[in-house]
Order: sequence, then C-alpha cells, then structure tokens
Amino acid sequence: MLEPGPFALDYLLSWPEDVTINGQLHAGVPVYPLIRQLLADPESHGLTPAQAEEARALYLRLAGEALRQEGGDPAWLEREFER
Repeated sequence: MLEPGPFALDYLLSWPEDVTINGQLHAGVPVYPLIRQLLADPESHGLTPAQAEEARALYLRLAGEALRQEGGDPAWLEREFER
C-alpha cells in the first residue's frame, strides 16, 4: 500500500487557490508556481524580495502542516524551492 504523503505533496505543488497580491485577485491559480514567479521577479507583481519571501514562508507553513497531517515531511516542500 502506498503512503498518502507523496500524493499530498503532488497535490500541494499544483494546489489551486484564489490569491490576492497588492489588491489584484489571481483566481484559482496554482500557488506553488505563483510563489516561484514571485521569488524570481517580485517587482513584476509590485512586491519587494522580502515580501516574496514572506509569501514563501506562509505557503511552507500552511502547506507543510497539511503535508504533515497526511504523513509527509514539510522538508519535501522546502526542497522543491531549491530545484
């Protein structure tokens, strides 16, 4: 039997959600790819590099907890940002 943790990780890497950045709604966007874009070019979204890092930290906290509840390791998410 397969463990649910890897499936949860896969879902969290494509997890769609409504995200508001500086008052602009991004409806149903995959959160992880959006945060990678923010980190790569925060200015294009009107953010500072520190604000993009805050978004990453929030994602890691929330998604990491969901991953942990499914038997996964939040460090898996952190490694994805290092790719």
